Amino acid sequence: MSYEKVEQAKYTIIGTKQTVKAIRAGIVAEVIIAQDAEERIITPAMEEAELASVPVTYVDSKRKLGEACGIQVSAAVVAITV
Repeated sequence: MSYEKVEQAKYTIIGTKQTVKAIRAGIVAEVIIAQDAEERIITPAMEEAELASVPVTYVDSKRKLGEACGIQVSAAVVAITV
């Protein structure tokens, strides 16, 4: 379900640092996090999303998440913007 949401999103932001910046800027509607990503990588985005009350959805594979974004590498964190 969430992979399709990422594929259909008009604008996405890929990566933890960029996602955290976008959450702080108030332009994120939802954060998608891969459960197989390292904790140290996803924690900043999870914490920032919680502070800003942005919904977080979890998917099982960072490889599949990267593919859903249309990139050739895996993605641990993706933000769907408003």
